[in-house]
Amino acid sequence: MRNLILGGARSGKSRLAEQLAVASGLPVTYIATSAPQDSEMNERVRLHRERRPAEWGLIEEPLALAAVLRAQAAEQRCLLVDCLTLWLTNLLMLDDPQRLTEECDALLDCLEQLPGTIILVSNETGLGVVPMGELTRRYVDAAGLLHQAAAERCQRVVLSVAGLPLMLKGPAL
Repeated sequence: MRNLILGGARSGKSRLAEQLAVASGLPVTYIATSAPQDSEMNERVRLHRERRPAEWGLIEEPLALAAVLRAQAAEQRCLLVDCLTLWLTNLLMLDDPQRLTEECDALLDCLEQLPGTIILVSNETGLGVVPMGELTRRYVDAAGLLHQAAAERCQRVVLSVAGLPLMLKGPAL
């Protein structure tokens, strides 16, 4: 089953995704997309690591997400990607529109064919005001379009607010 869990900052989306991964009963591989570049982000990564079960596999991939998903997905495996918006940010920071398009297309093209359980986590950024800066507007627009396309391809879509899941599509948790 393909799952998309959206939510704002500190909404409980990662914790919910981790609970869903445990509940799958399958071996879990955590795919981290962050590329920490400061002490605050390093602290966030540390907290995520401490919370994850020791037996989970870990792959750190900031750019080639579709390639990792295709290589790792298996019928009796759960892949948890945290998170799509960090991945998108990494691609935007390359300032290579062709690479951005290719990677997003590759992800969306492979998503429906992936076997096993896939859990995608992403920050919902489209609930606020339109940002002032050009790069930030590109990010919000790209994230919104990515979320729409991913939600279309996922069987379950959840919005996490204040640690509570709101079912948008598919079976209840």
